[in-house]
Amino acid sequence: MHEDTNDDGRSSRGVEQGDREFLSLERELTVLLRRARANQGEMAREVHPDLESAAYGLLVRLEECGRQRATELAAYIGVGKATMSRQLRALEQLGLVARAPDPADGRAWLVDLTEEGRSRVSRVREARRERYVSTFSHWDRTEVEELARLLHQLNRGMEK
Repeated sequence: MHEDTNDDGRSSRGVEQGDREFLSLERELTVLLRRARANQGEMAREVHPDLESAAYGLLVRLEECGRQRATELAAYIGVGKATMSRQLRALEQLGLVARAPDPADGRAWLVDLTEEGRSRVSRVREARRERYVSTFSHWDRTEVEELARLLHQLNRGMEK
């Protein structure tokens, strides 16, 4: 199907001829993000039935990076200190994280996964990895690697 363009280079729908790829990108990212939010909620419930969806990323960060200050976690996740404190209290009540005084600064606390939290997060992440292996089994491994590289590039660019 061919769209008519106006004198200013816009299609009859008001889209720049050279911007179609960005509209396609926006559409595909919207679908991806919607599915990712739904998957994150499922994974959170697999870790613990009472776990908030947003807290799953926090647990993954702790599994990958080890103990951290709440302020570092808040900055990474992109939430305020009050929100982070609320999430950490909920995770502590579920037995998934524990806080301990920071030996480098007695005023600060370090947050880490409990053994129970580490076990649950690892189990869910392994199941997710297996789903990815199955989902992408028909892809060449270099394509999977390229997708990961491009997503990393996208994520780094969005941090700025």
